[in-house]
Amino acid sequence: MVRRLAIRPGAIGDLILALPALESLRTDYFEVWVPSRNVPLVRFAGRVRSIASTGLDLLGIADPPPSLLERLSHFDSIVSWYGTNRPEFRGLVGTLNLPFRFFPALPPESATTHASDFYLNQVRDLGESTSDALPRISCDVPRENFAVIHPFSGSARKNWPLDKFRQLARGLERTMPVRWCAGPDDPPLEGAVRIDDLYELACWLAGARLYIGNDSGITHLAAAVGTPVLALFGPTDPGIWAPRGDNVCVARWKR
Repeated sequence: MVRRLAIRPGAIGDLILALPALESLRTDYFEVWVPSRNVPLVRFAGRVRSIASTGLDLLGIADPPPSLLERLSHFDSIVSWYGTNRPEFRGLVGTLNLPFRFFPALPPESATTHASDFYLNQVRDLGESTSDALPRISCDVPRENFAVIHPFSGSARKNWPLDKFRQLARGLERTMPVRWCAGPDDPPLEGAVRIDDLYELACWLAGARLYIGNDSGITHLAAAVGTPVLALFGPTDPGIWAPRGDNVCVARWKR
């Protein structure tokens, strides 16, 4: 029986693009540690824990909880995108003879390969073969006749102007109802649906006939559940960061 741990830091979109790589790493016993908010999105592991709950962030900085070292010692393989750029972390892991293998958490600036392919290629020699690098999150909900607009992202520079979203919404409303969506840290937006649990949000998005949003984690989430997506990209490169899905269209904008 092979016991494997995968540790994947990063924002919502980073995790979703890494899902094919993570899923390919499954073994007889497979555990995944991710940021707290991302825990509900990992549906294929034997156990999922938040990185913060393990004390992993203390390793190499302060005395870690004894339970952490005991837990880590039980794994035959630890695949980590966490700690790659922390020499003190990697140094301590080496002295403890823990079976870590580290990978960069982001593609290099010179990358020409889509991020999802980049993550999957990193672990090709460790995991099961897979035919594509398409993130998928299963939500068994019926499609309804409404559109969702999420006009925010993790960076204001990636946001298409809100007044343009409003103009687009007015046109859409001639065809179907439009529902606005916002995250817990997004600016106020009257009437916006805010669902903190990301899997519950994923299932709500899966019921939409159309989703429109910026280069954001929620846009990746909508694509992963199979909702038709219009992703609006400004300064970021869709060749690297576009959402992956069967029904995704990317449009570029300039200020």
